Amino acid sequence: MIVKRDKATLNLKNIVLTAILSAVSIILGYFSIPVGVMKILPFQHMMNVITGIIVGPIYAAIAATITGITRNILGTGTIFAFPGGIPGAIVVGLAYKVIKHDEAALLEPIGTFIGALISPIIAGIALGKTMDAMIFIIPFMASSIPGSTIGYVIIKLLRKRGILKTST
Repeated sequence: MIVKRDKATLNLKNIVLTAILSAVSIILGYFSIPVGVMKILPFQHMMNVITGIIVGPIYAAIAATITGITRNILGTGTIFAFPGGIPGAIVVGLAYKVIKHDEAALLEPIGTFIGALISPIIAGIALGKTMDAMIFIIPFMASSIPGSTIGYVIIKLLRKRGILKTST
C-alpha cells in the first residue's frame, strides 16, 4: 500500500512539474526568430532538455505537446511546433533514463532532426505544399543546438546549486 501511495505521489509531482515546465516554455515562446513559415525557438529545445531529464520521456513529450497546442492557440506557434519539439523531448528523456548522465541533453538535436524529417509530411497535409526536408533541417538545427546546450548548462547549474539532485 505504501508503494502505491509513493507512486501516486511521484505521479502527482511529475504532473505538477510538467505543468510548470510547460508554462515556462509557453512564456519563453514569445522570444522567437521567424524564418519563413517557421519560428526558431531555442528556448523550446532548452525546455525539452530540462523536462526530459527532470520528468522523463513521457512527461517531456506531454509538456512539448501542451506547449505546441497552447502556442498555436495563442498564435505564437506553428504546426511545426509538434515535430520540432516532441521528438527531441522524447530522445533526451529516453537517453537520460538509460545512461543517467546529463550529457543526454546533448542528444536533443537527434530528436529534432527526426522531427525535421517528419515535417515535410506535415507540410504536405497541413499546408498542401511539397517541401524538401532541408527547408526544415537547417532552421530546426539552428534552434536545437544552442537550445540543448543552454538546457545542459542550466541542468548543470541546478545540480551545482543543489536544486536538482545529482544523477546516480
